[in-house]
Amino acid sequence: MLKPVLRFAPSPNGLLHLGHAYSALFTSVWAEALGGRFLLRIEDTDLTRSKPEFTEAIFIDLAWLGLAWEQPVLRQSTRFAVYAAAADRLKARDLLYPCFCSRTERAAHSPGTDPDGAPLYPGTCRHLTAAEIKQRFAEGREANWRLKTDEAMALTGLLTYSVAGPTPADRPQIRYARPERWGDVVLQRKGTPTSYHLSVVIDDDAQGVTHVTRGRDMEPSTDIHVLLQMLLGLSSPLYTFHKLILDAEGKKLSKSKGSTSLRSLREAGRTAAEIRKELGF
Repeated sequence: MLKPVLRFAPSPNGLLHLGHAYSALFTSVWAEALGGRFLLRIEDTDLTRSKPEFTEAIFIDLAWLGLAWEQPVLRQSTRFAVYAAAADRLKARDLLYPCFCSRTERAAHSPGTDPDGAPLYPGTCRHLTAAEIKQRFAEGREANWRLKTDEAMALTGLLTYSVAGPTPADRPQIRYARPERWGDVVLQRKGTPTSYHLSVVIDDDAQGVTHVTRGRDMEPSTDIHVLLQMLLGLSSPLYTFHKLILDAEGKKLSKSKGSTSLRSLREAGRTAAEIRKELGF
């Protein structure tokens, strides 16, 4: 029998904090308990924000925590052609359409918000004619490519996924996916042949990932992932959603808020053993 495969997949757009440490340690512990493999993947598709020095910092921080991972490390920035080919398959089925709207235009007529609290796209560009689309591209305008979520769901029917936890020994439960609450999500960003949703399902399948461990805040995105797995004929892993590490105000740690980094903790004299104990490992 093949060994279970688990992965920790950070983005190198800043320094790791305690939330990342918890997720990486959680995934490593699960891999060990299952007798499986632990992979590290660098999700660096955002070429503007991703920096080589942050990738190197990820390696240093994880090694300091006592983690070891298989080589080579997959870097998503080397796989743009793979993601573009997958998107082309969806375009050939008329399931993607270009969206030229600005952020302000998208929000102006939004019918509501998605599970992340962002404005739902009102579908403005979905009704453009082929001539109008051609003209916009001829003018040099860039576009996001959005999924026709309702038409995609009509092809797949009812969608479910399996959730395990809080320990590897627990029996998985079936949950229903609701992609419609995301509206027409972006699968290719302007200037980039992919998005998080598209690249993550492709790479999980390519790497044979059997168990996806992620924070509870990420569960809603599974709606889109299982939809894409069905559309592209990809494998669907078992999911586990772990607790979040919160700050003094009860809010999730984040790079954008400047949450204290592992590097800063290390430079302040904290040891990896102390961090692991603090996080419950």
